[in-house]
Amino acid sequence: MRIRIVENFDADFILDPQVKTTLFGLLTSQGFLNQVSQQVNEKAVEFTELLFQPIPYSVQTPKGMPREFEQYHESEDHIIVNVPPNFMFQAKIFQPSRLCAIYRLVES
Repeated sequence: MRIRIVENFDADFILDPQVKTTLFGLLTSQGFLNQVSQQVNEKAVEFTELLFQPIPYSVQTPKGMPREFEQYHESEDHIIVNVPPNFMFQAKIFQPSRLCAIYRLVES
């Protein structure tokens, strides 16, 4: 079995405004914000409204994300969360099949 190296991967996507509103509502719900903040042992987090599609690892994308989002991976003030599959289903997002959301750690 050979490993196939992905040279180019199109990570661009566009969400319909209604779908985006539904997803953002789920990602900013108090219950989910509490869950995320508990996971990182912080007092509070806030959604930055930044989403990206994970991409295959490659020499150009060693973190599995578009390069413009790598700054958040290395930041101590941000966390990256996989959007839960049930949120994707509730918002009726089927393409892309996975998304990641970026949250900012907030000092209280």
